[in-house]
Amino acid sequence: LKSNPSNNEEKEAQTQLTKSDELQRLHSQALSAYQKEDYEAAISLLDEILAVCVWDAELRELRAECYIKEGEPSKAISDLKAAAKLKNDNTEAFYKISKIYYQLGDHELSLSEVRECLKLDQDHKQCFSLYKQVKKLNKQIESAEEFIREGRYEDAISKYESVMKTEPEVPVYATRAKERICHCLSKNQQPVEAIKVCTEVLQLEPTNVNALKDRAEAYLLEDLYEE
Repeated sequence: LKSNPSNNEEKEAQTQLTKSDELQRLHSQALSAYQKEDYEAAISLLDEILAVCVWDAELRELRAECYIKEGEPSKAISDLKAAAKLKNDNTEAFYKISKIYYQLGDHELSLSEVRECLKLDQDHKQCFSLYKQVKKLNKQIESAEEFIREGRYEDAISKYESVMKTEPEVPVYATRAKERICHCLSKNQQPVEAIKVCTEVLQLEPTNVNALKDRAEAYLLEDLYEE
């Protein structure tokens, strides 16, 4: 304005200054809500700010943190992905994305994201530790699926039992492993065992289509047609 004063530009500048003050006020409120652990309010305030400050990596990371605390990790991923692009060498964002995918049971995407972190810093302790865990689990699952394709059901069962030992903390892997063991037992003409394992899966996930189909096959082998 000092270099080129005009009425129009002065109005525009005043509008932008007012908006800027308003956004700073919202920012203070968002931080305060976050500190008070009112994550829902913080998200709502950050939504308003990010509608204007689209390229602010820190604010996206903060909103992602709120989503995680609110138990909505899938929503956190898109903010963290943006933050990983907006901020150079953002190993922390890649680590968090990988960790979320891992907790959600998507080991392949988790592996791909943690590799991005190690490309930026091969000595990153958290990423390296997560990488070893995911890589081991990924290899076991791939190997088990290969056995299933070859009809080597006993070997596949044994491999999926190893998966459950490798990751006892994240329930989704045990459920998936049991679902595949149920499939193998059914295919391997072991109906009694198959029914038992399929039922365990269906107690956790009553609408699991694969477990329902495999248990149905096992019931057929036992001539339990009504079931």
